[in-house]
Amino acid sequence: MAFIERILKSEFIKPETFPGAIFYGFVFLILAWLGGRAIRFASGQLQKFYRGENDLVDRTTLAFITQLFRIGFYLVMATLYAHLIPELRSIGTVLLTGVSIVSVIVALAAQNTLGNLIAGVSLLLYRPFNVGDRLQVYTFNQTETGEVESVTLGYTVLKTFDNRRIVFPNSSMASQVTINLTTKDPRLITTIPFGIGYQSDIQKARQILLDLAKRHPLVLEAVDCPVTKLGDYSITVSLRIWCGNGLDAKKIEFDLYEQAKTLFDQEGIEIPFPSQNVILKRNNE
Repeated sequence: MAFIERILKSEFIKPETFPGAIFYGFVFLILAWLGGRAIRFASGQLQKFYRGENDLVDRTTLAFITQLFRIGFYLVMATLYAHLIPELRSIGTVLLTGVSIVSVIVALAAQNTLGNLIAGVSLLLYRPFNVGDRLQVYTFNQTETGEVESVTLGYTVLKTFDNRRIVFPNSSMASQVTINLTTKDPRLITTIPFGIGYQSDIQKARQILLDLAKRHPLVLEAVDCPVTKLGDYSITVSLRIWCGNGLDAKKIEFDLYEQAKTLFDQEGIEIPFPSQNVILKRNNE
């Protein structure tokens, strides 16, 4: 009992002393860290529990709400610590006199951040896409296709098929035109062009390509293979097929190019390339 009384009378548990302020600072930091971990753990368990064919918990909404809860919890812990330490309460009273000036400065400095936050809330409410959807977006004068990996308070992260991460500010995602390749029906028709020589048999080349497509395990349906262009050096026939998703479409395209080259060589179907005839003339003396 005497030991406990000495601890209770110690300066380390008195918030009005400097050692006590340091002690309670560590305590609140540990509590904030544990609380943040607990919120993330609960969110993960909730998502696993309701995961299925018909998800009852949307991953995008859950991730967004989890971040809001964590930030709110940290703010509550910081507020409680400030109220516990008398010196911080007095400093807070002094700072209130300049709150209008500070608010203007913060608003000007953080307008982009606030814009991303508001755009994130807009994406959450209207939900043009969810975590796991495949999107086609425009960036740096080119289009990129990727899967939505996360939607945070400020940024949206896309994972491309070659494992790159593209980070977009939420304000950019909310303002640009985005093609959602997954919503309701992830299937798509892809067109694969092949060039054959003018001396080649079009019907034979078409039948080879259609047979290759029908035998490929990832092709859902071979639609047709029309002539789409008469070029300077070649005739272009375009194989149109149904695929399960964008990733399957790329794999099918790579496979069929290789298989078609092998069969074209065996069947004598020419794959032309640009060439020039050079005629040399000699002056008659």
